[in-house]
Amino acid sequence: MQKNQYLLLGGALLFAAALYFFADFRGLEQRRKASEASTHSPESHEGAPAAVEPMDIEAYRKKETDKLPESERQRISTLLQTAEAKNTAVAWKDVAEFWEKSKELNLAARYYKTAAFLENTEKSVTFAGNLLLALMVRTEEPAVKMWQSQEAIACFTKALDLNPGNLDTKIALATCYTDGTGETMKGVTLLREVTAKDSLNVPANLQLGKMALQSGQLDKAVRRLELILEQDPKNSEAMYFLAEAYKGLGQKEKAISLFERCTALVNNPDFSREIDNYIKTFR
Repeated sequence: MQKNQYLLLGGALLFAAALYFFADFRGLEQRRKASEASTHSPESHEGAPAAVEPMDIEAYRKKETDKLPESERQRISTLLQTAEAKNTAVAWKDVAEFWEKSKELNLAARYYKTAAFLENTEKSVTFAGNLLLALMVRTEEPAVKMWQSQEAIACFTKALDLNPGNLDTKIALATCYTDGTGETMKGVTLLREVTAKDSLNVPANLQLGKMALQSGQLDKAVRRLELILEQDPKNSEAMYFLAEAYKGLGQKEKAISLFERCTALVNNPDFSREIDNYIKTFR
């Protein structure tokens, strides 16, 4: 893979991570209403996955191929024929890199996954899984999101077969279930396995804290989020959700103080305005 391609994928991953983080800060009213309407406890009950069929990736490939100039359609046709004939990781990476250069990352991820399973290394399957996860967290279309999450699950499951002790992989897999397919308890089980081995694990506690907040288990959310801030006082994400938990518990001054500290850390004018307006609704 060329250096510029690593940069493109790296940029995509960072961009998606940023979108995932700030998506929690946008549409606050809608998210609060959804939380208040929820009587489901993710730490004690199975979430019912939405009846969403994953997109037909082959139909998607054909649609995207039809958009290409004739010369590019011929090139990808040749690359696919070669990959199908040779069935090697190198040949499938050539296909993936074509789609990456075309900025069609769903198809790039599809073929990086194919190459990774042929290589059968933890590094390669984790790379493909991380790309799919990064795409998943910024996708709103349900069918596309379901396809991305299922493909990422396959990658992270394979990575855990190769290295069962990798806690970061377990957290990534858990996120695919909780935020992708909607299989909440599968994700919670994995996150609990992580915290059983590492009770101070920040990403696992953050995920569990957010789910506790969403389901109205405010005391549980406070415990997990405060644990994070004890280790990392500048974790703005934990700080934001802890403020929400305190606000839900009626401790307005604590909530306002945390929101104000969070806006200072995030240092984003749009976010600051939204939080200022939000504080006015309950001050």
